[in-house]
Amino acid sequence: MKKNLFSLAALLLAGFTATAQEVKFEEYDLDNGMHVILHQDNSAPVVTTSVMYHVGAKDENPERTGMAHFFEHLLFEGTKNIERGEWFTIVSSNGGSNNANTTDDRTYYYEVFPSNSVELGLWMESERLMHPIINQIGVDTQNEVVKEEKRLRVDNAPYGNILAEVKQYMFKKHPYKGTTIGKMEHLDAATLEEFQAFNKKFYVPNNAVLVVAGDIDVPAVKKMIKDYFGPIPRGKDIARNFPKEDPITEPIRAKAYDNNIQIPAVIAAYRTPSFKERDAYVLDMISSYLSDGKTSKLYKKLVDNKKMALQVAAVNLSQEDYGTYALFALPQGDVSLDDLVKEMDEEVVKVQNELISEKDYQKLQNKFENQFVNSNSSISGIANSLARYYMLYGDVNLINNEIDIYRSITREEMQSVAKKYLNPNQRLILEYLPKKDDN
Repeated sequence: MKKNLFSLAALLLAGFTATAQEVKFEEYDLDNGMHVILHQDNSAPVVTTSVMYHVGAKDENPERTGMAHFFEHLLFEGTKNIERGEWFTIVSSNGGSNNANTTDDRTYYYEVFPSNSVELGLWMESERLMHPIINQIGVDTQNEVVKEEKRLRVDNAPYGNILAEVKQYMFKKHPYKGTTIGKMEHLDAATLEEFQAFNKKFYVPNNAVLVVAGDIDVPAVKKMIKDYFGPIPRGKDIARNFPKEDPITEPIRAKAYDNNIQIPAVIAAYRTPSFKERDAYVLDMISSYLSDGKTSKLYKKLVDNKKMALQVAAVNLSQEDYGTYALFALPQGDVSLDDLVKEMDEEVVKVQNELISEKDYQKLQNKFENQFVNSNSSISGIANSLARYYMLYGDVNLINNEIDIYRSITREEMQSVAKKYLNPNQRLILEYLPKKDDN
């Protein structure tokens, strides 16, 4: 009886989730190539205005790394009609907040305002695109800001360089081998003309998507968009032809050292496909099965039961062109890194050779349903998703139906994908070690 009631409750929840999560939107293109997505939600007097540009660290000159992230900072400096240093003051004085972030694949700017300030948000983003002031004062100022960020988040942070160390072995040809924050000597060497050229190439309307989400009057917002963004001239089309990586067919072993740690770490990393590929979704489920939460297989085994690890994780780091799947562990006491790898491998081999239990499979489905609901629980979250699904996936409606991909993944498919990608001859084993005086 309890089982029947549970099944009924699960069905009702699934039906509710599917209905509650539908996000309605309208999309169109301006004559200059800018893509526009509108989402109306009048349940609260809040609006998000955002622009995502298809430019990230992978688009940089290899001798000028960090440029995309630098622009995330530089384009808050000021514009023809917004005085230097006034951007954040204007936003906060109108009851808003704003931020930006950069990855290897894209750069995203957004404001959250009371809905009566939607025009202000649109004007400010059009100013950033049409009238940015890129001068030596701004470059010098933001150079120091970025250097401090690198010191704080990378150079002086425990395990701060671990991803950079992994990437240089995962990618020999593709620009993913670099880091988003880049090398400071590259930014120091860049001329003002190089910064201006980067802006002219990538910050153009036909390389961007504008999203307006929240409590909006759609016809009025369409007119504002036409007025503010329509006059911006189209830029040159951007051609991308990044080199393809050769398959990893032999194991790679490497060591890296960090002044900021006392406990070593070990990483087993595998190159995986783009997040647009179905296999990437399957790898998401495998990583969740192995290490999401204290009841996951790796945590229970290595942290709780055997007490061999202080921390353990399986992470699928998917990107637009490739991904990196990483197993990570910190040893407890004198446990060797090789023993940790051996124990993690045993759990991977189980996934490859045995179907996970029906109970664990249903638990995974519930987790992904919950994540899907939470991703669309705020207007700003919806705006981000709409921009990302258009820009990087080429399918805005994934905001509504991506969960169907996870629902359709079978236990047999998890087994098959684990066999395809997670093999010892296809990986890097990186020992990330405390730095000693003689290293």
